[in-house]
Formats: sequence, C-alpha cells, structure tokens
Amino acid sequence: MLTRRHILTSATAALAGALLPQRLWGGSTLTLGPVQIDTLSDGSLVLPGDFILGGMPQQEMAEIVAKYGLPTDQLTPPCNVTLLRDGTHTVLFDVGSGPDFQPSAGKLAEAMEVLGIAPEDVTHVLFTHGHPDHLWGLLDEFDEPVFPAAEFVMGQTEFDYWMDPATVDSIGEARASFAVGAARRLAAIADTVRLVADGDEVLPGITARLTPGHTPGHLAWEIGAGGAMVVGDAIGNHHVAFERPDWASGSDQDGAQAALTRVALLERLAAEAIPMIGYHLPGGGVGRVEWAAPGFRFVEA
Repeated sequence: MLTRRHILTSATAALAGALLPQRLWGGSTLTLGPVQIDTLSDGSLVLPGDFILGGMPQQEMAEIVAKYGLPTDQLTPPCNVTLLRDGTHTVLFDVGSGPDFQPSAGKLAEAMEVLGIAPEDVTHVLFTHGHPDHLWGLLDEFDEPVFPAAEFVMGQTEFDYWMDPATVDSIGEARASFAVGAARRLAAIADTVRLVADGDEVLPGITARLTPGHTPGHLAWEIGAGGAMVVGDAIGNHHVAFERPDWASGSDQDGAQAALTRVALLERLAAEAIPMIGYHLPGGGVGRVEWAAPGFRFVEA
C-alpha cells in the first residue's frame, strides 16, 4: 500500500530527475580511507546584506566583497549538508531548512534522491547548531522525524539554549521565530536526543569541537585526526569571514566571541592543512584554508 511518505518520495524523485542537469552536489567530494563524504545541496538562502555585513567597516568591506563579484545589498549563500558513509553508518551533519523557512531552501530530499539514499537509511544526524537552515528540516508535515531510524546528536549547551523559554525574549525580535521553531522541533526529539560536550567522540573517528559565537553552543565536527572538519557556520562565508575573520558579523549571535572562534579555527585549519566543509561556502563547501595576510583565503577542492 502506498503511504503518504511514499507518495512524497516518489514525487521528489521525479523532481530530482528533472533537476539532474543542474549541479545538485550529490557526488563524492572527499574520501578518507573507507570514509566517503558527499555534500548535498539544500538550496540557498536569500538574505539582506546587512544580516551578514552590518557593523563592519563599510568601505573596506565593500572592497572585499566586490573582489568576489558580489553585491552588498543582498546575498544568496548556498546551503551544503554533509553526508558521511563509512560502510556501517550513514551520517548527516544538519538536516537543512525543510519547507517552512525560505522557498529557495529545503531541497535536501531531492539531493538525497540523486544518490539513491532514503530517509530511513540515515543512522545518525549530528547537528552543528539550531538555526532554521540547519534544524528545521528535522520534522515532516505530520511533525514526525524525517529520518525515523536516526540517532540525533546535539551539543548540550546548544540544546539547553534553544529549549530555554527565556531565549525567545532575549534573542532579539528578528530571531524570535528562530527560537520558537527550534524549541518546537527539539521538543519532538527531547526524549531521545544524545547530548554531548566539547571533545566527545560520538562515533568512531567523529569528535565534537565547541566553536561558540555564531550560537552559544555551536559545534564543528572533526572527522579522523585532522582528516576533515565540518565547520557549520563557524566560518560563514568565503569572503569577509576569511579575509577579515576578526570582524564581527551580523549573522553571529555573539559577534565578538564568534570572531575569536573564527580566527582560531582558521589558524588551525591552515597550519595543519585540514580539509574543511563549510555550510555556506561555494563549490559544495569543500576546500582548504591558506594564509593570505592579513587573513586567509578559501581554496575550493
């Protein structure tokens, strides 16, 4: 018998076929021994420039952004969900926006179809943080987890922040809906989610790294001993975040803390030549960091 979920999956598969000529980022992007890592497009966001660029030295910022052929009034960053398969586990890092955030995002199911991966195949979901474009794809239209067989893992600090009833009043009016949406979705998995701390190895070779500032408990995920780093939004773009990582960004909830985190993370990635995967970086988000005084540059893989 055809269930509603099967109908939705079939419709998505047909749409994915239509989209195949476009670049969906459903191919292998990084191999670490037996581990295969792919980045899957969840679409893109449409953001006012000030959301990211506000508060920066405007003339110098505009010169940097112009070098990358981008405007300053509106930005459309891609959203790259990371998929890891090691022969035993099928792991997603974040789950995208789902249908309720922006119409340009929420495309993860289409990209998964391209690789022939069903939601039931996912064994683990590891969250970087609780913003809508990373978390809101957790539930379907019946408020059931989209990935029914998965174990969900989030940092304790991050989970506590979004589940705190006071957050909606302290986060600011522009982000109040973020808090309401996160609390509703996390409540659905509250009894089963595994909560972790900095340095915890949550699966063989996958370790949580606290990278606070963008949100209070943001986690990056280190794969292997410096084999790769899924950085989430700790490094949020390929232009000012690299060239002037010391500048506070409007997209970060604690700009000063996020800048300290970003500088330290970029220094380590560059010094140790660790491949990185960024949620909002171009080319599927996979690349490496090079020194480029006074900051850094992102080199696509």
